[in-house]
Formats: sequence, C-alpha cells, structure tokens
Amino acid sequence: MSLAPPRATHEYFRMPTMAGFILMHVFALSAFFLFTWQGLASFLLMYFLTGCLGITLCYHRLLSHRSYKTSRVLKYVLAFFGCLAIQGGPISWSATHRLHHAETDKELDPHSPSAGFLWSHFLWTFYTHPALEDTQALRRYALDLDEDPGLRFMETYYKQINWTFPFVLFALGFLMGGWTVGLSMVLWGFVLRTVCFWHATWFVNSATHIWGYRNYGTTDKSRNLWWVALLTFGEGWHNNHHAHPRAARNGHRWFEVDITYWLIKAMQWVWLASHVVPVRKKEPPSSTS
Repeated sequence: MSLAPPRATHEYFRMPTMAGFILMHVFALSAFFLFTWQGLASFLLMYFLTGCLGITLCYHRLLSHRSYKTSRVLKYVLAFFGCLAIQGGPISWSATHRLHHAETDKELDPHSPSAGFLWSHFLWTFYTHPALEDTQALRRYALDLDEDPGLRFMETYYKQINWTFPFVLFALGFLMGGWTVGLSMVLWGFVLRTVCFWHATWFVNSATHIWGYRNYGTTDKSRNLWWVALLTFGEGWHNNHHAHPRAARNGHRWFEVDITYWLIKAMQWVWLASHVVPVRKKEPPSSTS
C-alpha cells in the first residue's frame, strides 16, 4: 500500500486549502465555548440544508448521476445549498465524483483508500488532481453541467457566496439577540456545521471503502456502513451505490435507511421530481464479506 499517489507533490500541493482546513477546525472547537440555542438550531438546520439537500440530494444524485430530474429553479436552489457546504462548486464537485466512479480504488481515483485512510479521508483535498486541474479538464467529466449557465455562475462565484454567508448568519443572530447570538450562529451554523459535514462526507470516501458489509460483488472495495449512512442521509450504503450508481435509491434492504431517497419520492408525489431512476438489479442482494 503506497502512502500517497504520485500527485502528492509540491507541484500539486494547495497551501491555502490546508490553511483553511486548519483554521476551520480551530474555530469549530471554539463554538463549544459560545453555546446558544439559536446557534444549535442554526447548526441543525444548516446541516440538513447543506448536507442533505445540497450535497446528497443535489450535487450527488441530481448533478453527478442524474438519478432524477427537477425544475431549473429548484435545481439552482438546491445547488446553492450545496455551495454552502464548502466542498467545491457544483461542476468541480460532480467532476471529481464522476472521476472517482471511473477510477474507483485505482491510482487516478481522487481519494483512493489504497493510498491509506488519511489520504482517502482528507489529505487528498490538499492536492490538485492532474485530471481536474483546469476548466478544460473539468469539462471532460462534467460537460453537461458546464453548459448550464446557472451552475457555471455558482461555480465561478462559489468563494464569494461563502464569504458572504457568515455575515448573513451574524446579522440574523444579531437581530435575534445581539452580538453573542450572532457570533454563536456563525460558529455553530457555519463553522462547526461545515467541519462536521466535511468529515461525514469524507467517511464515505474512506470508511465505506474499508469497513462494513457488501450486498453486491463489485470490482471495487465499496462497502455499506450504517453509521455513515445516518450521518450523510443515505450515502453510507456505498456498495449498493457502486453496484447501481445511477439509481436514485441507495438503501436496497428494508433496514437500509435512505432519507434522501424518501425525499426524492416525496418530491415525485408532488410533481417536483420526475424520471426517477430505479434500481435495476443485476443480482439479488446477498451479504458478502
């Protein structure tokens, strides 16, 4: 097992990303010294909006895999929440994920667990992938998304969106209870929430390629892990997903809770979602080691 793929060199190293990673974790710890109920509420609400609606429902199942269709307006609203998760713009995130599926557990996999747990969990974010280092490279994996003007706008102004949002949270908190509440809502609803969902998402890259059980005999090391599924609204059923990547549903057994799929079905019932891709089973689920 190699310590890191060839791109883990000074040439591809992103110092600002590492510095931001460290600062966000330091400030996240400070949230526990400034607890307010408004801060906790902002954490829970923003965790759901950015994690479930933004990343899982939109970035992953809608944009990356086209597991269902929705209106242009709703797509943009969901993608905006995805931007606020601070995991990248909608085009770059989807291109990275599509590359992961194309090269799962191989050298070109952006976060291959074959390079070690820490690499697949977060160290990979400190390096630019050579296959995704410029706009032209991104278009190779996400041409359909790059042609969408709304998504391209959010990709371009992704940083500005996230620099502005803490001030919005602070202003709301200040109106509700002054400086203390405003700062608490920034620390809990922006910083701590971001860090927590970073790690929840990264566990899909790391933990679910190492631990858990398998329903399908895929050629990769993907596995199903219940606690990651709970943290990520259904993404932890990763072996199911790799067996049927386009399917809107990740939980294939009765006990595999998939909150995001429930939302997609609810959207379908009220005509907000259509063309929901079903699980086309290659073989019946049967647990393998």
